[in-house]
Amino acid sequence: MFKNLPIVCVAFGFLAAPLMTFAQTDEIQVYDAAIADKGKFNLMLHSNFTPDGLKTAGFPGGIVPNHSFNSVLEWAYGVTDWFEAGLYMPLYSFSDSGASFNGYKFRALFVKPHADDQKFFYGMNFEFSFNQKQWDPRKHTSEIRPIIGWHLKPWDIIVNPILDNSYLHGLKGLDFAPATRVAYNFNDKWSLAAEEYADYGELRDFQSGNQQFHEAWATVNHSGKTYNVETGIGFGLTSASDKVTLKLMISRDLN
Repeated sequence: MFKNLPIVCVAFGFLAAPLMTFAQTDEIQVYDAAIADKGKFNLMLHSNFTPDGLKTAGFPGGIVPNHSFNSVLEWAYGVTDWFEAGLYMPLYSFSDSGASFNGYKFRALFVKPHADDQKFFYGMNFEFSFNQKQWDPRKHTSEIRPIIGWHLKPWDIIVNPILDNSYLHGLKGLDFAPATRVAYNFNDKWSLAAEEYADYGELRDFQSGNQQFHEAWATVNHSGKTYNVETGIGFGLTSASDKVTLKLMISRDLN
């Protein structure tokens, strides 16, 4: 069935009218094509806090990034050895304006089977979001996230050339927001990585350099018997980026 993966991905691509990336986000992660084993559930808690961020919201009525805490539970299920289905809910924030429920989203992730064991791996992720007005002015948005990577033991190199947009804007509003990760694995339990998250703006009209979003991150990963943990600190490189952001991701197999 995996031989049909490219066809499935193209079909989803046409269905996914991909959100210009605003300052707030629930998930700061580079996808590595690893998925839950077939028939198993996985739960991940994504959390990020901005101790020194932008003082104004990305749009009228939006959450101000400075001093905001954002979090979401990601529920995942391994449907096959190449397809994982996911649900992000609840998505919530605590900010200077109080607590808020921000929406939810569905995910369909297609990958090369057993990516952890492959030198070269790839995949495609599609997300469909339903947003509250303080999180995004567009109620329905989505993401197309290609995954390309190499396990060059002990190094990992992973690129996610993400395309975001909203249903209303269609293909003409595709926004380029790539994410990149270079990691060094000390052993099968510990790794240290450098990550970069960016948003250049719409493909048809990139923003000028200082108006683009760019953050450089240092992260640490630990794989344990019960929990996997990723934590890191990010620093903004442009005036359109938050100066300092912290993240923590904790996951476990629910089986």
